[in-house]
This record gives sequence, structure tokens and C-alpha cells, in this order.
Amino acid sequence: MDTHEYNAGEITVLWRPKTCIHAGVCVKMLPKVYNPKERPWIKTENATAEELKNQIDKCPSGALSYKLNS
Repeated sequence: MDTHEYNAGEITVLWRPKTCIHAGVCVKMLPKVYNPKERPWIKTENATAEELKNQIDKCPSGALSYKLNS
């Protein structure tokens, strides 16, 4: 499956566009990170790892996930 990775230091945000249902939870919770009108549309530097994890855990489709970096 096509997955895009966005390194955020402590974690890497993973986005699977074919799984995304465009519910907008990410944009509503962290508008400084997620902006679908910009490229890249995910700017991990605008939030802490904890803020990213909290938001990703609320993604209704599971299109967003993360992995911890060593």
C-alpha cells in the first residue's frame, strides 16, 4: 500500500492516502500541521511528538499512524 512518511524527530508520521476518508479530524485538531492546500501538506515541525500522537490516535479511518524513531 502507498504510504507517505513525514519525519518528526521522535516519531515518523505515516499517511496512507488510499485509506483516508477526508473526515478532517487532523485539520481541525492541528491546523498548523495539516494543510491540504499546501505541499507538503503535513508539516510535523509545527507540533510536538505528543500532540501528533494524540491527534493521530483520533484518525477515524486509520489513514494516519506513526512509528517511534530510535
